[in-house]
Amino acid sequence: MFTGLIEAIGEITRVDHTSDALTLTIKTPASYSGFVHGESINVDGVCLTVISSSDNSFSVDVMRETLKVTSLKSVTVGKRVNLERALMVGGRLGGHYVQGHVDTVGKLEVRKPGEKWEYFTFTIPKEFTTYIVKRGSIAIQGVSLTVVNVSKRHITVSLIPETLRATTLSSLQLGDDVNFEVDILAKYVEKALGKSK
Repeated sequence: MFTGLIEAIGEITRVDHTSDALTLTIKTPASYSGFVHGESINVDGVCLTVISSSDNSFSVDVMRETLKVTSLKSVTVGKRVNLERALMVGGRLGGHYVQGHVDTVGKLEVRKPGEKWEYFTFTIPKEFTTYIVKRGSIAIQGVSLTVVNVSKRHITVSLIPETLRATTLSSLQLGDDVNFEVDILAKYVEKALGKSK
């Protein structure tokens, strides 16, 4: 479980392909180290497991199913990624509950600067907007954000300067793929209501 508050930005330094998966090696800042074999880490919104590590990097396996449903299918050496370690029991929950289980991939369609912030509008498959509400929470590339507006095929969020500084969202270009994870509570409510009929 994660909070969607990004702790560091890493850089992909190696991509090893196999027939149905790949292994990523990610370089980390000097202050972001001490990974333990088997621990969970959120990489651009995807929960992955550390398989090895050094003082300034770690490696993770990405299986076929994950490649099918996330933007990691097109990852390349040099790409910068958002990183967050799993929430510790008793820690502050400043964002919202993020599982690292990506629901869908969308695309950045519009960037509109404001006085002190920037509006980002994304296209998203319409079957997922059911789970998104205005002023609700959404995880985009692993970042916990508040929804400004939602329509049948679009979602708009507003990024404050700190979010732009501390995450890779500031480097997104129009047309870039991004990982979306909708609020898990909405999916549980839907299932509960469906069973009650």
